[in-house]
Amino acid sequence: MPRGRYSLHDLHDHTPLGEEHFHCAPGPSGWRYVSQTTSPSGDHLGSVDLALDQLGRPIRLELHSASWQVRGAALEGVTWVRTDPTGADATEGNVRAHAFSGTSPAFLIALTRLLRLTSDSPETRVRVVTFTDPALAPRTSDQSWALVNSEAHATDNDPLIVDEYQVSALDTGDRHTLHVAGDVVLAAPGIELEHLETPPSPGPTQPAG
Repeated sequence: MPRGRYSLHDLHDHTPLGEEHFHCAPGPSGWRYVSQTTSPSGDHLGSVDLALDQLGRPIRLELHSASWQVRGAALEGVTWVRTDPTGADATEGNVRAHAFSGTSPAFLIALTRLLRLTSDSPETRVRVVTFTDPALAPRTSDQSWALVNSEAHATDNDPLIVDEYQVSALDTGDRHTLHVAGDVVLAAPGIELEHLETPPSPGPTQPAG
């Protein structure tokens, strides 16, 4: 069960946004990621609880941020309920999308498990619903993913396979690179792995059918 800590930074000026303390693990039904986020001063900011089925689809999502809450799942695309800080106003949403996204590295791992790209896979288009911090406002966008490189790195135990993905935002044309080992993000825009107590769990090895 990988357990560790990410540091989060602003994408534009690299201002520290805080840290995300996480643990994740594959299970009989798929994969689950649980985390708590803190501010640079150590105050609690929110939490993530994401569970995927064996095909990488989100079967349960629960987000908390600044007293806002989102609960969601894959249902006729993706469906969610967003509750305001007072708890009095709940708004339902549904989009014909493939997955959820947001600030947490969990969503990047979830997409790798959903897409199951190989080096022979063409660029793959995916529609995501992103919940923006701190109010968890939903925003739908299209991305293109490609696995451009995989390298084996020697360790004291089994070799560690590091996958390099290229991700493009189709609405803006912005393109960036992320490095993933199993179910741990090693580096991505705004994300740095600061500490890892146990090795990553292997990612899915079979391409999506």
